[in-house]
Amino acid sequence: MTYRPETLAVHAGQEQPDPATNSRAVPIYQTTSYVFDDAEHAADLFALRKPGNIYTRIMNPTQSVLEARVNALEGGVGALAVASGASAVTYSVLNLTNAGDNLVALSTLYGGTFALFAHTLKQFNIEVRFVDPAKPEDLARHVDENTKLVFGETVGNPALNVIDLDAWSAAAHAQGLPFIVDNTVPTPHLTRVFDHGVDIAIHAATKYLGGHGNSLGGVIVDSGTFDWAAHSERFPGLTAPDPAYHGVVWTDAAGPAAYIIRARTVLLRNTGAAIAPLNSFLILQGIETLHLRMERHCSNALAVAQFLEGHDKVEWVNYPGLESSPSHEIAKRVLKGGFGGLVSFGVKAGRDGGQQLVESLDLFSHLANIGDAKSLVIHSASTTHSQLSDEELVEAGVAPEMVRLSVGIEHVDDLIADLSQALDKLA
Repeated sequence: MTYRPETLAVHAGQEQPDPATNSRAVPIYQTTSYVFDDAEHAADLFALRKPGNIYTRIMNPTQSVLEARVNALEGGVGALAVASGASAVTYSVLNLTNAGDNLVALSTLYGGTFALFAHTLKQFNIEVRFVDPAKPEDLARHVDENTKLVFGETVGNPALNVIDLDAWSAAAHAQGLPFIVDNTVPTPHLTRVFDHGVDIAIHAATKYLGGHGNSLGGVIVDSGTFDWAAHSERFPGLTAPDPAYHGVVWTDAAGPAAYIIRARTVLLRNTGAAIAPLNSFLILQGIETLHLRMERHCSNALAVAQFLEGHDKVEWVNYPGLESSPSHEIAKRVLKGGFGGLVSFGVKAGRDGGQQLVESLDLFSHLANIGDAKSLVIHSASTTHSQLSDEELVEAGVAPEMVRLSVGIEHVDDLIADLSQALDKLA
């Protein structure tokens, strides 16, 4: 039977009780390692001739349920859960790139991702070319024989621009490149990116999937639709014998799942950004209520955005659900069932006013996170994006007066009242 997303969020990956214990809840397998049946069984596992558990740095039964559930929600061929969203982004890129390669990234990225791309990858001699997210037609002029992928975010954070997934997928594929998209902000509840031609999806499971600010985690999901073998010279890590794993050719050994299998057996195994079993369990608990929370996040965020838009101390408001948003028309095509839980706005009092507003709020928690059931606030230019130059801030869509809200699931009237009293304190 084919189940709807709300049902998959509760059951996928554990359709039946745990086979070892008959537990209805997903057990936490708090173990580092697993006993082999015999020498032949051990050899078969390490040679990938048989599936099974070897070591929790590579896989874990609790982790496996999380991977299966997120994979089902996105509609992929396989998923890999890792220690954090940053790990997921890093692995998604390193799985395709070597020293001397480059990638193209849409400029409106989460600050941590921007810093990784602009600075850290340089240490590995991997160049990142930042482009205007509104201009997929310009992609070709940024691509050469060493370009390995195109990277973007469904909804830029904190710019809150919604990218035209279909146009960017088409542009990437025209260049023989996969399109990798961070789908953290909308989650699969609002958009299944593979339906728009995207090849690889990434989630910071720390955010909306977990939903309670208690667990770090990241997930990479492979659509299985990109034909790596058709571009074998560009992707030798997948199409040529891999010396890191007995000379295996991943496209031969794993078929459509070549990308995600290599990510686990080479990157995760060798660099070790493993997700903790307890974190996998807690994120699974969050996913069970994802559809319910997202409905409330979206309705609350729209009401807050409308309130802010009418306030005389607010210079501008950016929310994809507002008709005034430059992304509104694209958002109506890409996002289904709501426009997300993030709202950004600028106060007329400028940078100092933005910081004062943050300090004046009572119900909103001042911290660096999004996607919590609780409402959160931050002044991006002085915190999450403080490492960026003035020029980079402009590229990332971060104005000095900007305040970003992650609107929670509280009663919306209480949230608006808190914002109102804080705004009243501004000069």
